[in-house]
Amino acid sequence: MVTLIQKYFPDLSFEQVSQFAQLNDLYTDWNAKINVISRKDIGNLYERHVLHSLAIAKILRFKKGTSIVDVGTGGGFPGIPLAILFPESHFCLVDSIGKKVRVANEVATGIKLNNCTFVHARMEEVKEKFDFVVSRAVMPLPDLVRLVKKNIRKENNNALPNGLICLKGGDLQSEIQPFRKQAEIYPLSNFFEEDYFTTKQGIYLPL
Repeated sequence: MVTLIQKYFPDLSFEQVSQFAQLNDLYTDWNAKINVISRKDIGNLYERHVLHSLAIAKILRFKKGTSIVDVGTGGGFPGIPLAILFPESHFCLVDSIGKKVRVANEVATGIKLNNCTFVHARMEEVKEKFDFVVSRAVMPLPDLVRLVKKNIRKENNNALPNGLICLKGGDLQSEIQPFRKQAEIYPLSNFFEEDYFTTKQGIYLPL
């Protein structure tokens, strides 16, 4: 199933291919103990979780030294796939549920991923500043913006100004209404041809 990732990211190093390949056994094993992905969905790990997470990389390629916080990471999405893809950036994976943070940490250890830290906390408690916030559908956009504005660093080093990149599905009109002048919406079907992405979107919002 790593071939699905290589289809859209053909320049992966040998180590990156190996790390992506190891995710299947690690998540299957851990998911049997601690449910972080729905049991009926674990067979779609690469399409619905790994590749979906990597849609953020189609919106922005993080430069060396960029710091990113993944809010509500669950078992490590989108943080772990992005950390594999951008080994010279640093990722902080935050979740309020300790057992989910443990799974993410164990998976990262299993693939020798050394550019991640893991925080068992609510985002309200996190004081550190980052260049970007990433998330997968953890909460409505206005709530997420309120929560993370305090965590965005002022100095910009990437092709887009610092801010929030999140992955969402369905009708977003009311959610983005307060931000319609600043937000940019990316239909993921522009990046990936699989049917799963037909209703999925990425949102970038400078903060």
